[in-house]
Amino acid sequence: MSVKNLMRENIVSLDPYRCARDEFEGSAEVYLDANESWRKYIDFPGEINRYPDPRSSAVRKALEEVLGLPYDSTIVGNGSDEIIDLLFRIFCNPGKDSVLLLGPTYGAYKVFASINDIKVNMIPLDEDFLPDVEAVKSAIDRFSPKLLFICTPNNPTGNAVPLETIRSIASYNSAITVVDEAYGDFSREQSAASLVLENERVVLMRTLSKAWGLAGARVGIAMCSSEIHDAMYNVKYPYNLGLPSQLEALKALANAESVRAGVEYTIKERERLARLLERSSKVVKVYPSDANFLLVKVVDANEIYLGLQKKGVIVRNRSRELNCENCLRITVGSVEEDDRLLAALEEL
Repeated sequence: MSVKNLMRENIVSLDPYRCARDEFEGSAEVYLDANESWRKYIDFPGEINRYPDPRSSAVRKALEEVLGLPYDSTIVGNGSDEIIDLLFRIFCNPGKDSVLLLGPTYGAYKVFASINDIKVNMIPLDEDFLPDVEAVKSAIDRFSPKLLFICTPNNPTGNAVPLETIRSIASYNSAITVVDEAYGDFSREQSAASLVLENERVVLMRTLSKAWGLAGARVGIAMCSSEIHDAMYNVKYPYNLGLPSQLEALKALANAESVRAGVEYTIKERERLARLLERSSKVVKVYPSDANFLLVKVVDANEIYLGLQKKGVIVRNRSRELNCENCLRITVGSVEEDDRLLAALEEL
């Protein structure tokens, strides 16, 4: 089955908006196509008076050089949230189609499903927060979802899903399998990028918000087959990633050595923080993590969450998530920040 057969009919037949910059590559001497101001009034390193490259071409070339994500297979979004929303709008008919989630998982999937009027079916992860492959396959048969999301390392649990598990599910799923590797830089598990090349129904998501330190720039990445790639370009906003964000992305990707050193720092600090949290009388369990955060089961999540707030330390209370009763999600910070957390925890 062609991927196009999975798309909404109005998306397949869409006559997309195209600007002159979509039809032109390179640089010109005179730009009189987009009704911009010919001059800029603020001090800025780029041509902020001009619309940004709608293809984010320089960023995608850097992504290929630094992360090995093929230029022709990538699209850059205004954060991963834009990528998620695009997938819902391309593949899911409002009020008709459904999505399959493996819970607990990233809450935005459910929110975007609701915004797009898409039914959500949730299959619990097992006691180790890993997919029960046979249960997932059974749910695929039962619900026929248009989209299936696998977050690895998973948020909020922190653990990575083995590549072979993802391959088994994606091969069985006749619809779209979305693999969200927002925290992949912190994981020792092999990336699912190779699956995109062998299965046209797999979409890989990455981001520069976490390890690359650009949460404020909102740079999300999708790697996908050519048909999905073309559909995303047709549906996305014409100039979806602003010039400041594109320039910051290029600076970060040019600083890959420092970023990777920072990742190693975070991994080392993650292990130290986990050890020290396990010694606390208020901690029941610290779950294994491949991300830049820890899921921590405590004696009373609500009380500790509010108590830490009063001491100026903000963590995330995940107690309402499936199978996460009395669990806090704690981001790994600097040694100084984490020591302040530990001290505040003991003071409660």
